Amino acid sequence: MTASGAAAAKGEGDFAFVLLISCVATIGGFLFGFDSGVINGTVEGLQKAFNSDSVGTGFNVASMLLGCAVGAFTAGRLADILGRRNVLIVAAVFFIVSAWGSGVANGSLEFVIYRVLGGLAVGAASVLAPAYISEVAPARVRGRLATIQQIAIIAGLFFSFLSNYLLASAAGGSTQDFWFGFATWRWMFWMELVPASIFFFALFAIPESPRFLVLKGRKEQALAVLTRLVGPTAAAQKVAEIEASLAADHHRPRFSDLIDSSTKRVRTIVWVGIGLATFQQLVGINVIFYYGAVLWQAAGFTENDALLTNVLSGALSIGAVIVALLVIDKIGRKPMLIIGSVGMAVTLALAAYAFSTGELMENGNLRLDSDMGVLALVAANVYVVFFNFSWGPVMWVMLGEMFPNQIRGSGLAVAGLAQWGSNFMITWTFPMLLAAIGLAGAYGIYTFFAVVSVWFVIRMVRETKGLELEEMKG
Repeated sequence: MTASGAAAAKGEGDFAFVLLISCVATIGGFLFGFDSGVINGTVEGLQKAFNSDSVGTGFNVASMLLGCAVGAFTAGRLADILGRRNVLIVAAVFFIVSAWGSGVANGSLEFVIYRVLGGLAVGAASVLAPAYISEVAPARVRGRLATIQQIAIIAGLFFSFLSNYLLASAAGGSTQDFWFGFATWRWMFWMELVPASIFFFALFAIPESPRFLVLKGRKEQALAVLTRLVGPTAAAQKVAEIEASLAADHHRPRFSDLIDSSTKRVRTIVWVGIGLATFQQLVGINVIFYYGAVLWQAAGFTENDALLTNVLSGALSIGAVIVALLVIDKIGRKPMLIIGSVGMAVTLALAAYAFSTGELMENGNLRLDSDMGVLALVAANVYVVFFNFSWGPVMWVMLGEMFPNQIRGSGLAVAGLAQWGSNFMITWTFPMLLAAIGLAGAYGIYTFFAVVSVWFVIRMVRETKGLELEEMKG
């Protein structure tokens, strides 16, 4: 008898199976991170190849985020119609096409089209992977398994930074010709083809979400999946709970469910989701992820040292998320968000102060003395640690679990749109802020939002640790 069969015979779930399908789903998170981070090392190559100014460069970098916003907004509803796994399979195809096309593009318009296509995939994966994990994982370990998504995102960022650094080092720079006469920055995009292909084929090895199967009236299939996930006794009970939670509303999920029928206003839980999604971006984390090389070169680092600093940030991020994974189901989501907000506010303020002491050079870069350079570097990296211990993983965990079954798809759609819309604005405006008010001014703005996020969490966010999805209230 197999291990899974023995577990089923004892009335237990097959945790190894739960872990396997969670890991497959989080390959989407890895691609989310890789696709987001790979642009970091290609900015100079894009400027040279497409002859773009600061506004054009900002749009080329941020263009993916327009696709992310649309992908996140539509994925939740499409997943209610087509299934979580099926939408992820479509996203995998988009990842493959985008990775290839971004590398072969010969103009800004062509490049933007391929990046938007990749953005659709990133947006879909960003909301569906944690939602899928939340719908298959037992409540006692749901936070830890959903946090694997953030580890995958950071791992994707780390490996994109590492890949960019190794390629640029081997070629002598991101704009230099490399294998087969193609510029190095193009190979940076093509590296994504490997994990994207693995994701596509791996998705065929995992089942559809049991909650989606119940929603579509495929009770026997849902029962079979849940039996393997939680054991036969718990499976039958869980199917009954899911049916009851859906039957309470007497209709299929729809966007109008986001309106409270008694008050005729948007449900409070929806505003909390929008707030969580927006604040995660307003603290400026993706300035480091997308513009890390530009940021550190503006602070006086060489391109090679700037790319190496990105690798350091990625490694620290992975460590911080691993710590978050170990404690999220013990200390809870809300305390972690508060710790993160306070830590980010302090470290962002220190980085802004360090940048404010710099001398602006003729080439537009900032010259910091050695002490302030160290302070800026340490503060920025500690800030990354605080983010990846808290808002990085916890926001995605909460979005995947906080909405009641009836509005999960629609709630994720709206929150995902807010998240990626905010991401786009922060990413697009950074080059303009850099030119207008400098690094100190930009980081001062991000500090302000980190301070406000403390108030938001204390006042608005409810703890979800240990609750079953059927217990979530709107």
